Amino acid sequence: MTRSPASGPEILTFGEAMALFIAETSGDLADVERFQRRIAGADTNVAIGLSRLGFNVGWLSRIGDDSFGTFIRRTLEAEGLDCRHLKVDPEHPTGLMFKERALGGADPRTEYFRRGSAASHLTTEDAGSVDFSALRHLHATGIPPAISASSRELFQHLLERARAAGASISFDPNLRPSLWESETVMRETLNDLASRADWVLPGLAEGRLLTGYETAYDIAGFYLDQGAKAVIIKLGPEGSYYRGTLGGQEEEASVPGFPVAEVIDTVGAGDAFAVGVVSALLDGRSPQEAARRGNLIGSLAVQVLGDMEGLPSRARLDALEAELTV
Repeated sequence: MTRSPASGPEILTFGEAMALFIAETSGDLADVERFQRRIAGADTNVAIGLSRLGFNVGWLSRIGDDSFGTFIRRTLEAEGLDCRHLKVDPEHPTGLMFKERALGGADPRTEYFRRGSAASHLTTEDAGSVDFSALRHLHATGIPPAISASSRELFQHLLERARAAGASISFDPNLRPSLWESETVMRETLNDLASRADWVLPGLAEGRLLTGYETAYDIAGFYLDQGAKAVIIKLGPEGSYYRGTLGGQEEEASVPGFPVAEVIDTVGAGDAFAVGVVSALLDGRSPQEAARRGNLIGSLAVQVLGDMEGLPSRARLDALEAELTV
C-alpha cells in the first residue's frame, strides 16, 4: 500500500550526518591544503540510496545551528529525504569529518570532530512526532548507540516502537570501536540490538568480532538463533553470503561479487550494499536476489570518490539489472 507523504515517511533512518572534507591530493592530511566538501554518515548514505530508488525516506537527527548544519539539510532535502524529524540544536555544533585521498584502492584514513556534536545529544524526545503507523521499515546501524547514552536510548525506543507497529527492521553493525567505552560493551549492546532486527547485515570481520565465530555460516547462525529472519554477510570483493528461513525452511547461498576495474574510494561500500539488500527485500525480491543487488550497488560505490556519489537512480539500477539477465 502506498502511503501519503503527509502521514510520515514509509522508511525511517536515524543517526549522525557530518560535513565531510575529502583531500584533493594524496598524502598525509597534515600536508593537504585543499579539500572538497561533501556530507558523510553511514545512516544518511543508506537513506540517500533508498530515496534515489524511489522510496519515501525520513531522516531523524540533530544538526547544529551553523553553516555545516544548513549545508547538510539542504543536501538531504535535495536528495528527496523527508527532514521533518531533523532538528536544529542551537547549543551544540554539527560534526565534521576529514578523509584522505587514498591510492590503489586502499582504505583512506579519516579524522573525526564529532565529540559533543548536536547528534550526540539525540534523545527519545526527538522521536516524539514520528508517526509509527505510517512506517513500513526502519533501518538502523551500530553508530547511534555508540555516540552517546541518550542516543542509545533513542535507538532502543525506535526499535521497540517500530516492532510494535509491525514495521520490518534492518540492522548493519557498522562498527566504530573508538566510540565505545569498551569492546565488551560494544559487543553486548550491538548483539542485543541485532536480536531485535529482521535482517542483520554484518561484514565478515564485524561478525567475527561480535560473535566469536569464524565462518559466515556460524556467524549467521548466531543471529538466527537470536531471532533474525535473515543474515546477509558482506565478504568484500568476493561478494556476500546469505542464510535465513523462508516458508519454514532454512536456506543459504554464497553470491559472487562483481569485478571492478579500478577501486577509487572504499568508504561507503558497506552502506551501498545495505541499500541494495534493503531495497530488494522491500521490492519483494528473494534474499539471494537481495544479496546480488547489494553486491552490485556496492561495486558501483567503490568506483567513484565520495561516500554516496555512486549510488544509482532507480532507472540506472533497472538498466543494470536488465543487462545482467540477458
